[in-house]
Amino acid sequence: MLHFLQNYNFKVGVESKGAELQHFIKLDEQLELIWQADPAIWASHAPNLFPIVGELPDGTYTHEDEIFHVKRHGFARHKEFKLIEQADDKLVFELDHDEETLLQYPFKFRLLIAYKLENNKLSITYQVLNEDKKAMYFSIGGHPGFNVPFYPGEQYTDYFIEFEKEEILRRYLLTDEGLQNGETELVLDNERVLPLKHSYFDKDALVFKNLNSKKLSLGSRLNPRRLEMTFEGFPFLGIWAKPGASPYVCIEPWCGIAGRAGESGALQEKEGINKLSPEQVFERTITLEVL
Repeated sequence: MLHFLQNYNFKVGVESKGAELQHFIKLDEQLELIWQADPAIWASHAPNLFPIVGELPDGTYTHEDEIFHVKRHGFARHKEFKLIEQADDKLVFELDHDEETLLQYPFKFRLLIAYKLENNKLSITYQVLNEDKKAMYFSIGGHPGFNVPFYPGEQYTDYFIEFEKEEILRRYLLTDEGLQNGETELVLDNERVLPLKHSYFDKDALVFKNLNSKKLSLGSRLNPRRLEMTFEGFPFLGIWAKPGASPYVCIEPWCGIAGRAGESGALQEKEGINKLSPEQVFERTITLEVL
């Protein structure tokens, strides 16, 4: 079911399945910023990734000598969330562990995803609660797709991503199965601006680690509109689109990352994994602001 937030300038739509953002519309221009899930290209809008980010070797991991199977990016994006709070400016969705999740992920958890609209800013807050009697290990992140170009008459290559600070960025290359292969490739060398081009995605996503920037913007050289994203506390970032002429780009802050080819498979040893003690709460927020 689709639920909405709206103020004088923006309309936001969130689907209860996956607690997935489906609309972020600037009303005076009827400018839809979120990719509209063309099934012939990429049939999602902005999945939420939990309890893993990316792929695992053979789609499996081990915990306490047991083997578990979980698909790429985890199960939360496919689960029905419960709407537990609705106000004029806020929606809060909840996912609890159940018999199905425990078969894939042996932890009792509660996941809250909150959307708050304030003026021209949308915040997306993740809260992970450990309701188990043991430490739990998890990854979480966003995967929002944005329409590029924003306006008719523009081209994909008119657009760029500008980082808050100068960056030396090496992409961590992936195998055909979506695992880190141990190789890197220089993308930016003490620069802030990454021009968009489809050829980047011929090798799958651009995967970056430990950026200096905690903020970036998506914009065009042909118009002043900017979509700014803030992602404090997310140590990894993915940038992705389906190879070819896909008219969108995904900008993905992650607390977690794809596995490495040949790694042990133990969940607690996975790169980027987060450990949460019983009754503790993990919280991170992504903000989207239209400038």
